[in-house]
Amino acid sequence: MKPTRVSTLVIVAVVCAAAGWLLLRAVYTKLPPLPWTGVPALLIAAVAEAWTGRDLKTRIAARGGGQAAPRVLKPPAPLFVSRMVALAKATSVAAAIIAGFAAGFAFYLAGSLSASTPREDALTAVITFVAAVLLACAALYLEYCCRVPGDPDQHDEPVSSR
Repeated sequence: MKPTRVSTLVIVAVVCAAAGWLLLRAVYTKLPPLPWTGVPALLIAAVAEAWTGRDLKTRIAARGGGQAAPRVLKPPAPLFVSRMVALAKATSVAAAIIAGFAAGFAFYLAGSLSASTPREDALTAVITFVAAVLLACAALYLEYCCRVPGDPDQHDEPVSSR
């Protein structure tokens, strides 16, 4: 399994931004105001993935003897690590899609910020974009943390590819 490339995520986000912009040209007047409730969900998911990544990195490093831990850490099960890699890959793509649509929304509304509803929607879209980018970064960090450090047979491949 190859690591997720940032360029792939950027391409997904740009395509979704263009699609969102085109879609909004046709249906924006019929939509309700953009809900802000997605932002906390994205941020909670980002914190959870970053925390899981930090924990996995510590446990994998302790397993390889690369770190002297004050307490005995149970090494992670390979199946659990492979599931975390799959979660990280899926989350990074989903976050790129959300960020792309949020960016398309913000670009579409950039010309009509004088009205109150489009201004609020644009602000919500920008905050959603930032939260989605943070989630993508946390997912990439989680994927990075699932790699075995210092293994000469592997070139930064996740544990799950063994």
